[in-house]
Amino acid sequence: MGRFNGWCRAAIALGAIALVTAPALTQDRGRLAALAKLEPGLWQFRDLDDSGARHPPICIADPAMLMQLQHRNSPCTRLVISNDEKGVTVHYTCPASGFGRTSLRIETPRLAQIDTQGISGNAPFAYRIEARRTGPCPSSHANAGR
Repeated sequence: MGRFNGWCRAAIALGAIALVTAPALTQDRGRLAALAKLEPGLWQFRDLDDSGARHPPICIADPAMLMQLQHRNSPCTRLVISNDEKGVTVHYTCPASGFGRTSLRIETPRLAQIDTQGISGNAPFAYRIEARRTGPCPSSHANAGR
């Protein structure tokens, strides 16, 4: 009987959490507050944990792409964990591709810190990067990231 009561309490607590986070599900339908401050364009990435790592620049048409760099070409659903003018954290799930959790902190409209981890292609990933806008997208990349 005591074990059953424990499970009931846990279920009620999970239900309460779901009710509290339910509005967050719809927040991503509009612009995330922090991402609205970032400028579209060509972004360069610097690995904060591995100074020798090189990442190719990406033309970012919609700064929301920065929230799922590991799965940027996959259709994913997002759950907004936190969202304000200084930063945003989301958990996303991509059917058949994996999932991730990304926190992005805005430094300036052209500089952001990204911390992301999850599973991609049945393998774990985790990295911290600095994303810096370097200019407009070259015409050869005009449709990249759209």
